[in-house]
Amino acid sequence: MLDEIFNECETKMKKSIEHLMHDFKMLRTGKVTTQVLDNIRIDYYGTMTPLDQVGSVLATDATTIVVNPWEKNLLQLIDSAISKANIGVNPNNDGSVIKLFFPPMTVEQRQESVKQMKVYGENAKVAVRNDRRNANDKVKKHEKDKEVTADESKAAQDNIQKLTDKFIAEIDTILKNKEVDILKV
Repeated sequence: MLDEIFNECETKMKKSIEHLMHDFKMLRTGKVTTQVLDNIRIDYYGTMTPLDQVGSVLATDATTIVVNPWEKNLLQLIDSAISKANIGVNPNNDGSVIKLFFPPMTVEQRQESVKQMKVYGENAKVAVRNDRRNANDKVKKHEKDKEVTADESKAAQDNIQKLTDKFIAEIDTILKNKEVDILKV
């Protein structure tokens, strides 16, 4: 019973880390990635479809992304969807592919990305702490219902705290590495 609570807590904390990593994909660093286009959808025969499902999306170098639709009639739809998404660049449509040229990041843009990264990190820490609180509440309920002893409850809460400390430290390490990556010119 306590093992189930501990395992469930650990699983939820791992998901918080996964969510943090997903959020980081939306951040712009010195090198452009195709993930900046992940939230852009076009109306493809009545269904809102991600760009990578209607054509190839490639980062050809550190500052350029090329979108090559499989159907050329989609060029205009993709062009307008990228323009509306406001990702910081205007699409260049040459009639067969769309090219996105991202300018090198300025120091101010890098610092803004670091601020956003820290917000994501703090949100992940809050999620981990909420998972700890929920797990501790379950343990305390079992103790109150006399399903576990006070010593077992204390030991379980100590283990949950150690797990929380481990994940908070992991988030701090990820943030430190990401900050170095963003600020590196």
